[in-house]
Amino acid sequence: MNENELLLSKRFLELGNMSYQRGIPFFSDFLTLNEQDILNQVMSKMPPISIQLMGGYPLAERKLAAFYPDESFSDFHPIVCLCMEPLNQKFSEELTHRDYLGSLMNLGIDRSVLGDIVIGENKAYLFCLDKIADYIQKELVRIRHTPIMVSVKPFEEDIDLKREEISGFVASLRLDAVLSLVTGLSRSKAISYIEEAKVFVNGRLITTNSYNLKEKDVVSVRGVGKFQYQSISGMSKKGRYYIVVDKYC
Repeated sequence: MNENELLLSKRFLELGNMSYQRGIPFFSDFLTLNEQDILNQVMSKMPPISIQLMGGYPLAERKLAAFYPDESFSDFHPIVCLCMEPLNQKFSEELTHRDYLGSLMNLGIDRSVLGDIVIGENKAYLFCLDKIADYIQKELVRIRHTPIMVSVKPFEEDIDLKREEISGFVASLRLDAVLSLVTGLSRSKAISYIEEAKVFVNGRLITTNSYNLKEKDVVSVRGVGKFQYQSISGMSKKGRYYIVVDKYC
């Protein structure tokens, strides 16, 4: 670990010990996949408490770490989901993830208090810490040239993630083979992404290309995107697997 990673691991241990000693929950800010992997590395040093990673919805990439003294606190968390939508759908622009994030950064908000931004139909959803939610509701009034309104969205509502179904033949369920199919990268380029510590499976860093994917595994590739391996739907006469994958847009 480098110096920053060592400081972060010490902070995780500090939060875990404070939760255990005081009997109350403590929470980190939203963590990148690399930071989540650092937490996984220090789990064995934690006191006997409950530790959960949560991002507001099942496929969240950015997640905060919740340190609970026991399971009775597990329904308590500081995440708010905000819905951002145009005031006038007819005259709104087609806004991207970069547009939303750029406008939030222009408000002077630290990225660590913001979770995922999920693009829906003519709207987007932002997961953030409760301490910043009111400020965003008051100050975020425009994305590019489109006036918007921001409101709290109940967690129990489903969010329809945009996805593209990709299918095709692979020689095996090895991570490099599936990654090559989904991204269109050559096998050697897919391996280089894995060896350069850019690939995570279910939030865990994977550095070996021989890792075999299991159904419903979520794969995130830094700078490329995220997909979920679904299933094998057939076999070729030569023994190749015909698989189905959902790639998230």
